[in-house]
Amino acid sequence: MINTLSIRSYTRQTRGHSHDFHQIVLPLRGAINIEVGSYTGKVIPSECVVVKANEKHYFSAEENAKFVVVDTDLLPENVLHSSQIVFSISAPLLAFLEFSESQLRYQINPEVEKLMFDTFYKLLEQQNLFVQYDARIREVVAYIHHNFAKNLSVEVLADISCLSATQFKKNFKSQTNQTVTEYITKIRMQKAQALLLHTDSPIAIIAELVGYTDVSAFSRRFSKYFGIAPSKLKHV
Repeated sequence: MINTLSIRSYTRQTRGHSHDFHQIVLPLRGAINIEVGSYTGKVIPSECVVVKANEKHYFSAEENAKFVVVDTDLLPENVLHSSQIVFSISAPLLAFLEFSESQLRYQINPEVEKLMFDTFYKLLEQQNLFVQYDARIREVVAYIHHNFAKNLSVEVLADISCLSATQFKKNFKSQTNQTVTEYITKIRMQKAQALLLHTDSPIAIIAELVGYTDVSAFSRRFSKYFGIAPSKLKHV
C-alpha cells in the first residue's frame, strides 16, 4: 500500500533495487549508507534522503539502526523540484518522527497511521531544504539540539568540530547562514515558545529549561526575537 509510514532496519549487506513510488528515509538511530543519483555516503539522524520513483538505489546499515521510511505516490513541490537528495530536517519534524516510532511500535491502528502520514506530509511541505552540512558541522548541530540548555561556548563547540575557533565560526556561518549565537538563540527561542504555548510551566522554569539562569535576560531576548513578551504570550 502506498502512502505509508513505517519503522524499519537494514542489514550490513549492500542491496539495490528500485520501485514505482517515492521513498523518504529518515534515520532515528544509526546511519544508513546509501548510493542514489549523484549521492554516495551516509545519512544520519536529523537528516533525510529522498529516493524518487524508479531511481535505482543501494543501501546498507548497522543491524541495530532504525529508520522511519515513508512510501508515497506524491512528493511536496519543495521536495519534488529540489536538486538536493539529502537534507537536514527541522526539530519539529524530528520530534514527530520520534513520536511516530513509539506509536507504531505498540499498536496497529489504520486511522491513526493515516493521520500520522498526513501530518508528516504537511510538516514536510513546510520544511526548509537545508544543504547537508559537512561532518564537522553536523556533529556540532546535533550537539546543540541535544544540549541547548547548557553553556554552549564557541570554544566548546569548536573542540567538538576539531577546528580552531576562527575556522569553526567561519565554517558554521557559511553552511548554516547564521552565526553560532544566532543558531543557538533560534533553537532556544523555538523551544521556549512551544513550552509557553503548550505547558503550564512558569516562565522562570522555562527560562532555565532553555539555558537562561536570569529570567529578565530571557524575557528581553524572547521579546526581541518574537516581538512579544513571554508573559503576554503565556496568556494568549
